[in-house]
Amino acid sequence: MSKDYCGVLLAAGAARRFGSNKLLHPLDGGMPLALAALANLRSAVPRVIAVVRPRQTQLVQRLNAAGATVIECAHAEDGMGESLACGVKAAGDAAGWIVALADMPFIRPDSIAKVAAALAAGAAIAAPAYQGRRGHPVGLDHAYRRQLEALRGDAGARALLEQNRDSVTLIDVDDPGVCRDIDTPDDLRQNYG
Repeated sequence: MSKDYCGVLLAAGAARRFGSNKLLHPLDGGMPLALAALANLRSAVPRVIAVVRPRQTQLVQRLNAAGATVIECAHAEDGMGESLACGVKAAGDAAGWIVALADMPFIRPDSIAKVAAALAAGAAIAAPAYQGRRGHPVGLDHAYRRQLEALRGDAGARALLEQNRDSVTLIDVDDPGVCRDIDTPDDLRQNYG
């Protein structure tokens, strides 16, 4: 892939429903949840910016050591839109962004690569779909930079995707991980796929 796409890993949530720091919670095999999500993203998009809340020293150290450029979003408590805007601003003049969530560690790298390939082939917005359901990550072309940098609140890019639904290229994948986010400890115990 010749274009300079940047992965944006959103890791700034408060994890209130999980009951502890879910992003550092070990998965089977011991790898922390956020680091598994980062590894999958970096395998398809080597340049990744991870966005975290302030004062997350251990998470910052672990993400940096795993190859991400980590930035703190001063207003992360205001919602995912703030975090995404921070990540896009920090990416500089990227050709586009592959936006992934740090609490989705089960997305296969080939699903992420298909999203990046769809952008490289000219899609304005691309996302995987599993059994008819749109999943993550979402790829967005640089044409959306201004709108992404202006995001606020907790909806993330949901409104942007809705306003541009005719521009979304869905890629069918046989990967339940694209729809599997971890909000509670029970989510880790559920069998998918």
